Amino acid sequence: MSIPEITQALLAAKKEKGLTFADLEKILGRDEVWIASVFYRQASASEEEAKLLVEALGLDTIYVRELSEYPVKGLGPIVPTDPLIYRFYEIMQVYGMPIKEVIHEKFGDGIMSAIDFTLNIEKEEDSKGDRVKVIMSGKFLPYKKW
Repeated sequence: MSIPEITQALLAAKKEKGLTFADLEKILGRDEVWIASVFYRQASASEEEAKLLVEALGLDTIYVRELSEYPVKGLGPIVPTDPLIYRFYEIMQVYGMPIKEVIHEKFGDGIMSAIDFTLNIEKEEDSKGDRVKVIMSGKFLPYKKW
């Protein structure tokens, strides 16, 4: 996966400033995962959010416009090769149908929204090795009958 030039610039500025996405969460008042999605151009910031982000990173104001434009979303039509991203793909390959079945049992025929959606990542300390806790919460959207 190639990383857009703007993403490279944002990540470099973040590193140079010694900031984390959690630090930027405090500045913008938005979740760290959402902010990271703006960096990777999977989400767009409002002009005000983009200004705060650009200011925090010490970047030129020309980035404000690009960060507030509508992004092109998705990784593309290929199977991801980055090991961490691939594991999520693998999880869906193995558990996708069971997840779908359980959601249908609990909610009926429909989908989980990726638009009315939140994603949080937590670190769980464990004596056998720290664990990654991913919490996805999306609005249930039933299929319409007509």
